[in-house]
Amino acid sequence: MSFEELQSKVEQAEQALEARERSAAADWRQFTASWKEAWTPGRIVLAGLASGFLAGKSRGLQRAGGDGGLKLLLGMGSLLTAKSAESSADVARNAVRSAETTAEAARETVQAAAAAVPPPAAAPRQTVRIATSPDELRRRGSL
Repeated sequence: MSFEELQSKVEQAEQALEARERSAAADWRQFTASWKEAWTPGRIVLAGLASGFLAGKSRGLQRAGGDGGLKLLLGMGSLLTAKSAESSADVARNAVRSAETTAEAARETVQAAAAAVPPPAAAPRQTVRIATSPDELRRRGSL
């Protein structure tokens, strides 16, 4: 095999790897989006109620000394709730960034439009003489 053929094989492998990376990134974005959409406020409340019910029922298990699994379960519920709140905060941050970007673009558009419009031309000055003496008024026929 020649050196050029080896180089072409390496390039093909790199392109295949990049395609798989893009596919994996798209799959991950889809997964995170559907995960975030699944955690609605109602489901979060239900998860809290279920973990509270299990905590209340575990009093008998605590006496028996088997509360390690329950602590793990309650910790996971808290973790999921915190993660949901974090994702909501991320969505809010992205919305703020988008609004700021849109406002900045609008500001630049307005500035560009204002720069494109020429300033109004100044009207030529006219000198107006006001007659103040009665003789001048008689000459003009005003008296």
